[in-house]
Amino acid sequence: MINWSMMKTGLDSIKNNWPKGLMNARAGLLVHPASVSSTLEYAVDYMMQFSEFEIKAFFGPQHGIRGETQDNMIEWNDFRDKRTGLPVYSLYSKMRKPSAEMLKDIDVMIIDMQDVGARYYTFIWTMDLCLEACDELGKSIVILDRPNPVNGKITEGPVLDTGFSSFVGRRSLTVRHGMTVGEIGQYFKNEYYPHLDFHVIPMKGWKRDMWFDDTHLPWVMPSPNMPSLETAAVYPGMCLLEGTNISEGRGTTRPFEIFGAPYIDSDKLVKELQILKLPGVVFRPIYFQPTFQKHAGRLCGGAQIHVVNRNKFKSLKTGVSILKIVHDLYPEKFKWNKPPYEYEQLKMPIDILAGTDKLRLDIHNGVSLNVMEQWWDEQRVRFNRNVRKQYLMYG
Repeated sequence: MINWSMMKTGLDSIKNNWPKGLMNARAGLLVHPASVSSTLEYAVDYMMQFSEFEIKAFFGPQHGIRGETQDNMIEWNDFRDKRTGLPVYSLYSKMRKPSAEMLKDIDVMIIDMQDVGARYYTFIWTMDLCLEACDELGKSIVILDRPNPVNGKITEGPVLDTGFSSFVGRRSLTVRHGMTVGEIGQYFKNEYYPHLDFHVIPMKGWKRDMWFDDTHLPWVMPSPNMPSLETAAVYPGMCLLEGTNISEGRGTTRPFEIFGAPYIDSDKLVKELQILKLPGVVFRPIYFQPTFQKHAGRLCGGAQIHVVNRNKFKSLKTGVSILKIVHDLYPEKFKWNKPPYEYEQLKMPIDILAGTDKLRLDIHNGVSLNVMEQWWDEQRVRFNRNVRKQYLMYG
């Protein structure tokens, strides 16, 4: 098979960089559909060949090890893998943290998951819960690092207030964090699990200013509603719509790039958005009918986001702008969704997504977009200076 990329992920490098102290260890493997080598070989098949360790079980995050569940917040159950006969444990069900029973036959958890660079994407929190479980039970962790697809330089948004911790944000991070999975894992390890036996197998050839298409690695959907790099670019802002009655485009062919609701006048909405002159983006009025999820089968007015300069585009500011304008244009019809959401029963979905209730309250109270951006930017700069910079592994 052709090797398209000179860049190597942690998976590509695992055989030559496996920790010597873990030779012949019994391993659990946490993977999802995008856990592939640079030649598109699935991590399960790739690693079953190795003699350095023996795989004893598989673990899967939201959407399963092969993308078995389409929509968000759909749980899946444990099963036995037909090809290998090994157990597959669900970490997106009533059990999101590996139990002692799940880990009893393994010495090390190998984590190989493609993230998309936004705090709400649940894979990094599944990783965090694995670190916590392995720390408690004296197991080791090996993370196979992968690129941040929306680059490792740009950061955006408020820092999570731990009073709003949930499965879409357990630890303090900006919304768009500009870190790799390995770097986030190192942050969690040092701050929360200092005694954990922890290893990262780094990438080779990745630079912080690279977007995913700069790596020449093949894009594989890490989840069913993340079909492209373009989706990942808008996701840090557009995922906020999950906390409202605005469709974020699930049930269309362009999730998160398309948004709207039955009560929205497309032309009126786009006119208001254009007044803001948001950087790097053009809005096009559209009408659409989602095939599932919010407003399924109903005609929605809205817009499609066209990112024309991705290095100037501010996804979080764009998402907040959409919320604020729709809230102000349609005060009687716009609604903040109520819990439950992602296993949170009490806090408002928008609050756990934003990591604070200040965003929602500012929109409700008519605070200007620029004033809002100022407070979350102050948080972002402070977090980057005091925390994030300590854990950056790549130039």
